[in-house]
Amino acid sequence: MAGERDMMVNTVAPVWDGNETWLVLGGAGLYGAFPLAYAVIADALSIPLTAMLIGLIFRGVAFEFRFKAVEHHRAFWDKSFIAGSLLATFSQGVAVGAMLDGIPVSGRSFAGSTLDWLAPFPLFCGVGLVVAYALLGCTWLIMKTEHELHRKMSALATPLLIALLVIIGVISIWTPFTHENISHRWFSMPNLFWFLPVPVLVVLSAWGLRRAIKREAHYSPFLLTLALIFLGFSGLGISIWPNIIPPSVSIWQAASPPQSQAFMLVGSLLIIPMILGYTFWSYYVFRGKIKADEGYH
Repeated sequence: MAGERDMMVNTVAPVWDGNETWLVLGGAGLYGAFPLAYAVIADALSIPLTAMLIGLIFRGVAFEFRFKAVEHHRAFWDKSFIAGSLLATFSQGVAVGAMLDGIPVSGRSFAGSTLDWLAPFPLFCGVGLVVAYALLGCTWLIMKTEHELHRKMSALATPLLIALLVIIGVISIWTPFTHENISHRWFSMPNLFWFLPVPVLVVLSAWGLRRAIKREAHYSPFLLTLALIFLGFSGLGISIWPNIIPPSVSIWQAASPPQSQAFMLVGSLLIIPMILGYTFWSYYVFRGKIKADEGYH
């Protein structure tokens, strides 16, 4: 079991810290391009966002320390890694659910309670994202491992897929029934025709993923899971567009002055291609299956 954990960690060891780059870039980009949204969201979701950051920090520390810890301390860091990952993922899902639920704004300030996010829908979204990322991690290990660990992940993928589809179905029913503005956006004409490809593609991706798992494919399960998660977030984005703070603040109302956005655009055009370049190169260099006797650390 310890050897399998080592292999799991080694599959992401060369590339995992790139996540922090996107986190910093996303936060800085939101602050620079949409300062009103940054201020309101940070105020409304201060607890789940802080919990997410704590989880990410704890996970990062545990990730590095487990390699350097003596044998009888390694189990502690393994559990810490699990706890940090669960906390970060659940908190992110809660934040997404709370955004979809709506954030009250008065003038240019948050007008709700610090605990508005503590509601059934955001909490359910938190659980849903845990399942989604579990499936993503499972299919990643299908792609990166072999032998017994590969077989275990292949067996686990189908139950996780079923659980994720159930959660997607529940959220898809729950959302229009409790959010009138989203219901109108989904089912009014011609919006219905613009939104219809999302559930159709979800069904096709899930069907393709199930077939890929059954035929013991190595790469397509991960790619199809990425497609499922992308479609899920796309559906949420379509549901609230053009609002960046649902239900009342649009991206234009929250935007910074054009001069600030132009300055950020120049920086982004320089930085983002570099980040994408070295990220692609890292994945390319460390492509392929991880062997039991291989390790990055």
